[in-house]
Amino acid sequence: MIAIARAHRAMGRWTSTSILLALLFCVARAAFGAELAPVPQLQSPVTDLTGTLTADQRNQLDQRLRAFEQEKGTQIAVLIVASTQPEAIEQYSLRVVEAAKLGRSKIDDGILLIVARNDRAVRIEVGYGLEGAVPDVMANRVIEQVIVPHFRANDYYGGINEAVTRLIALVQGEPLPEPERKPAMPSGQGIGSVLPVLLMLVFVGGAILRGIFGSFGGAAVTGGIAGVIAWLLTSATVVAFGAAALAFIVTLLGGGSGGGGWSNRRGWGGGFGGFGGGGFGGGGGGWSGGGGSFGGGGASGRW
Repeated sequence: MIAIARAHRAMGRWTSTSILLALLFCVARAAFGAELAPVPQLQSPVTDLTGTLTADQRNQLDQRLRAFEQEKGTQIAVLIVASTQPEAIEQYSLRVVEAAKLGRSKIDDGILLIVARNDRAVRIEVGYGLEGAVPDVMANRVIEQVIVPHFRANDYYGGINEAVTRLIALVQGEPLPEPERKPAMPSGQGIGSVLPVLLMLVFVGGAILRGIFGSFGGAAVTGGIAGVIAWLLTSATVVAFGAAALAFIVTLLGGGSGGGGWSNRRGWGGGFGGFGGGGFGGGGGGWSGGGGSFGGGGASGRW
């Protein structure tokens, strides 16, 4: 009986130890093996993945940040996510800016204001080139004095908007290189201003390329050329894709065959004009980082 009791106590100790080790293993696996939150592609100055801001609020912030970039060259972006878990907001923020490359290359004048709403965490990530204009102490002051009070009152737009105002004021006094001024288009119609030249290339060139490569091959080559031309003239990827697609369809259907039917060609021209004057030609597209670098400067806070 004594031997059985001793064996039972030993088994009890072994079982408890095994359970403890198993629990520790599970915790470690969860901590180190959990899938990281995905990093969104920043395609505009304001990215709200939570629906925290209204459409009008997003548009107002977007316009402010785009205008400031045109004036100063500095890129300030706002990102709102639900959570950065299992990472702390500092690590997640660095992954975002490394992917987005906010700011200009070698000038490194980018800033990211990131809000993790469910974590109640916020961070201002500052590029290398602005660490003098927005030192850690100033970034912390913007968070503690501006963002946190607004967020505690559930005024997310007010906190973000005023924080953007403070950041713009800090950057305004920094002697940075002038932004590059893109040459103005012949008119304010985007791709529509160069539509006659583009259509001539599609119709004349399409007829020649169809004769060389056949209907499908000629249409594909014509579409590629039209897309490249549209991108060079507008710097808008979505416009380039639209022009390439329409040029391909026009040529494939015989619009560039060289035969009669200029009235049909004019009809397709109206379609291209729709791209120039509509959503594809608007100011909302073509935004991305400029190659800036970050080194972890900035500040974080909670509300």
